[in-house]
Amino acid sequence: MKTTPPRAFPSAGLRRPGRWAVLPAAVLAGAVLGGGYGALKTPQYAATSYVIVVPAEKSDPAAALGFAQAYGRVATDIAVTGDAQVWAGVTADTLRRSVQAATSPDAPMISITARAQQPAKAVSMADGVARALVLNSTHVAGSTGVKVVQFSRATKPVAPVSPSAPLSALVGGCAGGLLGGLVLLVRPKRSAARGEARHSRQTAAAPGAPGTGGTAVPASTPAAVPAPAVASHQPEPEAV
Repeated sequence: MKTTPPRAFPSAGLRRPGRWAVLPAAVLAGAVLGGGYGALKTPQYAATSYVIVVPAEKSDPAAALGFAQAYGRVATDIAVTGDAQVWAGVTADTLRRSVQAATSPDAPMISITARAQQPAKAVSMADGVARALVLNSTHVAGSTGVKVVQFSRATKPVAPVSPSAPLSALVGGCAGGLLGGLVLLVRPKRSAARGEARHSRQTAAAPGAPGTGGTAVPASTPAAVPAPAVASHQPEPEAV
């Protein structure tokens, strides 16, 4: 008896390659958006000025480190209340948004970094905040026992610190690929379920299956055994 094996149907993901096109499309879209953002965004320049806290005469040298931490936390507030706005030529909100102060854990030094769209503006903001700290510490040196002195003035930056267009495109492409992969992972597999249901129906309708329109192969039946012949009884002749 010869039977036809059921055909193996490919999965829905292989029959529909458009589903996997989401990943390269997401990478391309992310790269285009990231590159466009990097090209259109105005570059930012950063300048850093350094001040150091020194103890006054007959003052505990260890107190300078503690006051350096305190001055670092309130650097922008002191600059706003002082004359840093006038020296930098910007508003108080711009100083709060664009200036950051950082302190060292093992040295009484404060770094003041300012960001601006023009290199000269970044330099003036950083030096203006540093100058405001120096003047404020001079006014309260009698009660604190320390004073802030200028350690290094800010230098004019020659290159922007904001990401360039190629770097933004690379970051955008990576982000787009990640999002595209997540979409493929969380997408409902309805197409795969439909393919499996279609495969089961076609398998059930294969030739030779009982209850279908195909030609059923009759089962072999044993050959009929003829019944033994019955001998005819003839009467014997009577003796005379």
